[in-house]
Amino acid sequence: MSKDWQEVSGGITAPKGYRAAGIAAGLKPSGSPDLTLIYSDAEAIAAGVFTTSQVRAACIDYCRGLLAKKPSIRAILCNSGQANAATGQQGLEDTLTTARWLAQSLDISADSILLASTGVIGQRIKMTALEQGIPKVVAALSPDGGPQAALSILTTDLVPKSIALETTIDDRPVRIGGIAKGSGMIHPNMATMLSFITCDAAVTTNLWQQMLSRAADKSFNQITVDGDTSTNDSLIALANGQSRTPAITEEGPVAEKLEAMLTEVCQYLAKAIARDGEGATCLIEVRVSGAIDDNEARLVAKTIAGSSLVKSAIFGRDPNWGRIAAAAGRAGILFKQDDLSIKLGEQLLMENGQPLTFDRQSASDYLKKAASGAYLKEDTVLIAVSLGNGSGSGIAWGCDLSYDYVKINAEYTT
Repeated sequence: MSKDWQEVSGGITAPKGYRAAGIAAGLKPSGSPDLTLIYSDAEAIAAGVFTTSQVRAACIDYCRGLLAKKPSIRAILCNSGQANAATGQQGLEDTLTTARWLAQSLDISADSILLASTGVIGQRIKMTALEQGIPKVVAALSPDGGPQAALSILTTDLVPKSIALETTIDDRPVRIGGIAKGSGMIHPNMATMLSFITCDAAVTTNLWQQMLSRAADKSFNQITVDGDTSTNDSLIALANGQSRTPAITEEGPVAEKLEAMLTEVCQYLAKAIARDGEGATCLIEVRVSGAIDDNEARLVAKTIAGSSLVKSAIFGRDPNWGRIAAAAGRAGILFKQDDLSIKLGEQLLMENGQPLTFDRQSASDYLKKAASGAYLKEDTVLIAVSLGNGSGSGIAWGCDLSYDYVKINAEYTT
């Protein structure tokens, strides 16, 4: 499908009917922005994809339970600094109290609020600071608050992550905006990764959830930084219908168009997370083709992107294709070794299961160039792997593994 949309400014508040804010509420010791509010002027259909970890933050169970019985939402509140995970019954009580405080400040019902948290596992939210911060973040809500919202959800991230796209449906503009945070503890079965999406189209509940789940499988579930899945991963998407376009109620060309744009937003944010991996110097994009189906191709791609040996070799600017082949071989997918081919950038390193003579210095220089590229520009290492003649294809994204990753995480709680 051709991309018949364009990027617009505004991020999470680019779609009609949304306001956002981000403030410093005193939740982080650093004093940096740490409380985010996203608000829809109208009831919005909500969909969510959450961590599959058995150790979960209280907000995860809260959101899952709420979405199971009430699909329409007005607000999302996210605190940064404390994960409120592994905090027992008191963590759950803090979550319910947070929803009640925000409901009172917004004059809406508590069951119209979704919550997210990020930060150190085992630490409760600083409730006194939060109680004082909620009226302030509500007062700061603005149609121009997207940049502040993108900034105040961050933890170890180096840069905020935000995008908005616009297309046309029934001769009217339709927009999707999104923000995300994540830099370490990234290996989704849903990554610490948070993403919030807004849309001004009207979509039925089940269809919106299906769209989001499929988009997640092609984006956030295909990134890896360090192989660790978080306790707090949340992807929440709202659709409030304020574009005044006809409701999308079933699969078809219009639904496919909206889903394609949603997937594009998710992939942009997912790649931005992988690119901003803790200590990373470049983004790794692994493209796998020739698999039996797309699911198998995505699994092989993610295994390669997540290999510590592949990531270390790329950090060392070493075109060691044997590590790529080994990672593909242990992905748990059946293929014939004699069909395996590997490319690094434009250089073919292996074909039909056999090594090829290649310019090692040129390949190393390619890796060096990627590592020296400007953020979000020429900083991508492309690895292409063919498994055979199947129709399945898939992409995964990761980053190299540097000395700084160990340093950052060795000192994280101190």
